[in-house]
Amino acid sequence: MLAGTAIVLFASFTYLKKDVKKIPMIDIKTLDGTKFSTGKLSNNGKPMVIDFWATWCTPCKKELNAVAEVYADWQKETGVKIVTISIDDSKSSAKVKPYVDGKGWEYENYLDENSDFKRAMNVQNVPHLFVVNGKGEIVWESTTYTEGGEAKLLEVIKKVAAGEKPE
Repeated sequence: MLAGTAIVLFASFTYLKKDVKKIPMIDIKTLDGTKFSTGKLSNNGKPMVIDFWATWCTPCKKELNAVAEVYADWQKETGVKIVTISIDDSKSSAKVKPYVDGKGWEYENYLDENSDFKRAMNVQNVPHLFVVNGKGEIVWESTTYTEGGEAKLLEVIKKVAAGEKPE
């Protein structure tokens, strides 16, 4: 550095709102094989849960069966809608509808046979669920299930239904 030379640095900081994660628009299928765009998933301003699962995933089935027992109560209390996305591939997806019908699940159920939606949502393993607020923003997610985990999920759904941020 030369004598008498000054170096002046200017720093500029911009605070940006953290990117809001929305549901990507991907084509999946209904259980009867009809094409459906995930961009149409909504719940009229109320919370929605998107739950990725598979027929071969024991924790997935335990979680969805446990929630099925209290789902009607949750709907009355919070207005929540639960959407299941099976990641069973084309070889095993034929098992999904009989399983869902046999369990009497009242959820909206879809198939993601090619894992396109799974990849777009950055789902690595199942079970993996997302809670979406009334504006269609993903506000919470869980990548595991343990017995009684539905209590934590209900707590999150109640906060989202009240317009609060879940922890």
